[in-house]
Amino acid sequence: MEGSFEEFVTAWGGRLLRTAVLLTGDRAEAEDLLQDVLERLYPRWRTVQDPPAYVRTAMSRAVTDRWRWRGRRPRQVPLADHHDVAVGDGTAHRAQREDLLAHLRRLPPRQRAVIVLRYYEDWSEERIAEELDVSRGTVKSQASKGLARLRELVGEAQERREGEMSR
Repeated sequence: MEGSFEEFVTAWGGRLLRTAVLLTGDRAEAEDLLQDVLERLYPRWRTVQDPPAYVRTAMSRAVTDRWRWRGRRPRQVPLADHHDVAVGDGTAHRAQREDLLAHLRRLPPRQRAVIVLRYYEDWSEERIAEELDVSRGTVKSQASKGLARLRELVGEAQERREGEMSR
């Protein structure tokens, strides 16, 4: 890639951090994850052909490795409340994003990872299966279960809002 490492971090840092937050569920852990991966990228900077892809791949592998090496399920850590504090500007888009992030936090880590990589990063099922070291069928089932759960959560939230408005 042309340009300096510093230019890359400046240009891509925000997007990569958002991906890391979605993968880990915690901003502080996401910052640590991204920093670790960027530290590994720096010595290889001149040889890496696609740095954004390298970083995203390394982050997804690192998250998966953490699950495996701990020998247990990762602890459920909600995304930090300060990550996306609602701004009183009244836009529906912002409110929908807040709701979606809240619902995404409630998914199990593997379902969250599959949903983020598939629909946020637009990865193929094959690539996700390879990166998470699971079968393509597992990716499909986790995506299906995750989307079904998100639909349930959205429906529940909508029913709550309608109930509050009718009072």
